[in-house]
Amino acid sequence: MSNQICRWGILSTANIAKKNWHSIALSGNGQVLAVASRDRNKAQQFIEDCSASVPVPHSVDAMGSYDEMLARDDIDAVYIPLPTAMRKEWVIKAANAGKHVLAEKPCGVTADEVKEMIAACEANHVQFMDGVMFMHSARLPEMRRILDDGRSIGLIRRISSQFTFAADDKFLTSNIRVTSQLEPAGCLGDLGWYDIRFILWAKNYEMPTEVRGRILEGVTHPGSEHQTPLQFQGEMHFADGTSATFFSSFLAANSQWATISGTDGYLNVNDFVLPYFGNELAFEVSQHSFDVDVCRFNMARKTRHIAVDEYSNNAANAQEVNLFRNFAELVNSGQPDARWPKMALQTQQILDAALTSARNGVEAIKP
Repeated sequence: MSNQICRWGILSTANIAKKNWHSIALSGNGQVLAVASRDRNKAQQFIEDCSASVPVPHSVDAMGSYDEMLARDDIDAVYIPLPTAMRKEWVIKAANAGKHVLAEKPCGVTADEVKEMIAACEANHVQFMDGVMFMHSARLPEMRRILDDGRSIGLIRRISSQFTFAADDKFLTSNIRVTSQLEPAGCLGDLGWYDIRFILWAKNYEMPTEVRGRILEGVTHPGSEHQTPLQFQGEMHFADGTSATFFSSFLAANSQWATISGTDGYLNVNDFVLPYFGNELAFEVSQHSFDVDVCRFNMARKTRHIAVDEYSNNAANAQEVNLFRNFAELVNSGQPDARWPKMALQTQQILDAALTSARNGVEAIKP
């Protein structure tokens, strides 16, 4: 890691930005210099709250407009956790101001919006990346090693993923994630984005030949043409015969698991998005055997527990810290990595296809 410091600005005072204040502070190659809100007092309160929890050895400016932030010449990169419907405008403005962009997910309302964002970043030679933390965990390359060893899983036949939480009544009536004007993809955008990305990762970013989606439960707001999903299920099919399914929900209890099943075994991870609290990140690989001896039918459990030394959060090697550290390394190198915007666009294209399918009678859509 270089000694150069990436100077960060945060556009918005969203709750997730508080977690990432800590991530930047721990990164070793980044500093938050300013936080912007449309209300300067909110930005100041955000800074005071974060500083009380995680003090930083430098002053942080509160700013009363996003444009004012982007006009600063001492900001290298911006983290943008604004609502999805606002994201395109500010990603493009940030890119045109020469700022590298780390955006929350879903990246845009549509894939066409994301293409515009990426084009602006490419034209200004700045990095674009979405904020999927698990992509920066040491567990991921270890799972890839197992998938690629040719014997633990074999040929992948099925991938299943589920990310859910049971929201309270206040969330379901007033949170922006169920507001069609700001977050039209609802739980599919907020949670399903992770499911889709995991499936893409497992398939080495091969795009599916068709996608189907279904809104299992949704809410329709006055003036909105479509339902905002509260529960969503999706299905993908690939050219080699692999199929994948995912489920996202604001109505089901906490879950965040994924299973990759193959011809020789299966891999299961129970906390692929936000790891369970602790000092290791783990997954299991199973190759059970079934034996028949006349009247005796025996299924033998054969499971390996595999773990990496990585703290789940609030530590220097946690995945969210690695996200900001890795992003800053790209900024400091002056060499944007085109793989990251491509991953974001592919994820958005599949999300769009699933939502289009759901709105058209579960029609098969080619992303």
